[in-house]
Amino acid sequence: MILFIRFLFIAGCAAFGYYSEILSFLNVQFLHSTWVSALIGALIGFIIVMIDVFFKQYTVRNILSVILGLALGLITHKLFMMVVAYADLTPEMTRNFGIASAIIFSYLGIITILRGQDEFSLMIPFVHLDTKGAKEDLVLLDTSVIIDGRIADIANTHFMGGKLILPRFVLKELQLISDSSDPLKRNRGRRGLDVLNAIRENPNVTVKIHEMDFPEFNTVDAKLVKMAQVIEAKVFTNDYNLNKVAELQGVKVLNINDLANALKPVVMPGEEMEIKILKEGKEHEQGIAYLDDGTMVVVDSARRRIGQTVRVTITSVLQTQAGRMIFAKLSDEDEGRRDRHERGRGDRWHDRGRDRHDRGRNGHGQPHSGPHPQNSPAPNQGQNA
Repeated sequence: MILFIRFLFIAGCAAFGYYSEILSFLNVQFLHSTWVSALIGALIGFIIVMIDVFFKQYTVRNILSVILGLALGLITHKLFMMVVAYADLTPEMTRNFGIASAIIFSYLGIITILRGQDEFSLMIPFVHLDTKGAKEDLVLLDTSVIIDGRIADIANTHFMGGKLILPRFVLKELQLISDSSDPLKRNRGRRGLDVLNAIRENPNVTVKIHEMDFPEFNTVDAKLVKMAQVIEAKVFTNDYNLNKVAELQGVKVLNINDLANALKPVVMPGEEMEIKILKEGKEHEQGIAYLDDGTMVVVDSARRRIGQTVRVTITSVLQTQAGRMIFAKLSDEDEGRRDRHERGRGDRWHDRGRDRHDRGRNGHGQPHSGPHPQNSPAPNQGQNA
């Protein structure tokens, strides 16, 4: 629709040049002056359209603020010149003074309105400039956070405020991923489209597709950062590289991974908890366990307790970009239970070893004091001899 209106505008400028014969105002004569005038009119219209395309990267709010500031500056200039007219100045001085004051007051008017556009309300037909508050915050959606899917759950909790902006180039990238020949990428892209549909149907948030694009940038991340700078929006992502690049350029970032880490339960060194050892660690005799939120717990001397639920004491907590890691040791109570268990096993092994030794010594497990009866001499053997 916008392209059609631009075409009609250029055609109208060409028609105006044809019928008004612009060259006649310049006292220039050509063989086909009417057609040359039409061409000049079309060129003027094309230049105006190019100016419109240039201002496309700015919001309507900013453009109207500039126009309003220019009008305010020129009105102030007019009032100022009415006062200067009472001075006894030559016409040339008055003209030069008027040009200078027009430039100065126009600049001051534009700067004043741009700086104070968040502090006033102005009603114009079809346009509402209002004080910029939390409900008007703009949040740009990145492809990674859409595919992640957790944004839909966050939207259901009423914690997300502001208007969600979906750039057209992000939607195109999502469509390309969903049409990929790689099954994994295709499933991720389709999941992202399903998440978008779920968000748009959610009455708690407002999602708007934005047509702004930056053909001079080749990557979606660069376009997102530039668009966030132009419309003064935040970027919602879980991409670590995009997060750092945006912060370096002064763009505020909402990282869903940072939010997840912030919502994890806080544990302090010295606290005790019960966990289940699932596997062995990288270091000697270490055991690994996981909390319900996925936080990894490294337990010293727990390798032999794999598959058991033990009570541990927190020794330290390490916060990294990937998340939180907890280091612990077996608590004294659990250590004592294990020691008693080990001693009990040792005592039973010692008793069984002593019993086997005694049975091996007498053959029957019963002690005897004299020689076997079979080896003793008969009672009458000495007499008969």
